[in-house]
Formats: sequence, structure tokens, C-alpha cells
Amino acid sequence: MEKLKIWNGKASEEQVREIAMRLKSGEIVIIPTDTMYAITGDALNMKAVERICRLKNINPDKTNLSIICPDISVAAEYARIDNRAFALMKRVCPGPFTFLLRSASTLPRAFKGRKTVGIRIPDYAFARELALSLGNPLITTSIAYEEEDYAVNADLIAETYCNKVDIMVDGGDGSTGVSTIIDCTSGDPEIVRQGEGTL
Repeated sequence: MEKLKIWNGKASEEQVREIAMRLKSGEIVIIPTDTMYAITGDALNMKAVERICRLKNINPDKTNLSIICPDISVAAEYARIDNRAFALMKRVCPGPFTFLLRSASTLPRAFKGRKTVGIRIPDYAFARELALSLGNPLITTSIAYEEEDYAVNADLIAETYCNKVDIMVDGGDGSTGVSTIIDCTSGDPEIVRQGEGTL
């Protein structure tokens, strides 16, 4: 596993390009976000999606998968966003929210049969820049941990995942905070998990 350091949530253009290129090839990466550190990969690369699902013991047939998009316009390519959801997203994004939306047919095979997709537009420049440079959304899932130190300390996270991911992006101390999940699939948006984000 390679470890890359970034400061203040920003990476150099060269770092972003290099990581995006490696994501294209199916590699998976741990990155900092505006909530917890997350395991990510190219959401349109089945090899990466399958690796992450195996790593986190996720059954994509039973679990809602989430993707990081750089902005709402990209999110609209992969999810059906009605006027109410759009107005809400425009008001609070970027931010620590996951929006549950009806999925579009453009999502990859792992999402087929799933009517819902989680959309993240994090308030963390590097995560959005990486998705933008990749040209595809990032599949994302929070790291697993048993002790708090192993969720927030980048060195301990790297130690835990050293043989499981290809790159660890060290953005300094992380958080155990989670995103607020908002269900926008029917009627008025409804909070189903209160996390870091407040409406």
C-alpha cells in the first residue's frame, strides 16, 4: 500500500491525476472526507466495486450503495432528482449528507436491481476533485473500526488496511462522525439517520 499526504483537504493536481488514473485501473483508495475516512473506488469499474464489497462484507443486492459526486449536475446523471430534492441539495451541498434517491439506468452492474442509490457531495475539496478528475463517481463506504483511534488516526488506519487497499490518502486526523441520511425517494425529504449535517 502506498501512503500519500495532503494538507488542508487539498492535494496537488499531480496527486489528484495520479490517484484518478490508478482508480481507473480498478485500484481502491482510502480518502478523508467531511465525515469519516472512506474506502473508495471507481463506481463504474466492477473490479473495484466487487473488491470494496468483499472488503466490507457488503451484499450489493441487500445494501444501499453510495457514490461521491463532484456536484449536483453529475449526481443527476446517476440518480433521479426531483424538484424538492434538488432544492434541498442546492441549499446544503456540499456537506455531510447522504441523499437516498431513485437510481438511474446509468449506474453500473452492481447497482442493477437496486431502486435506490446514496449520493454524497462532501464538503471536502479533495474528494470532489478526485471524482471530477476521474470523470466517474466514486463508490464509497466508511472504514470499519473497533476502537476510536483506528477511525481517526491516519497511521493506525493505514496499519489496519495496509494489505487491503492500494493507496491511503493521509489528510490528518479523521472523525467518527457520520453523514446525515435523507430519504428523497418519496414525497417530502425525510431524515432517516441524523449525523453531522443539520438542515
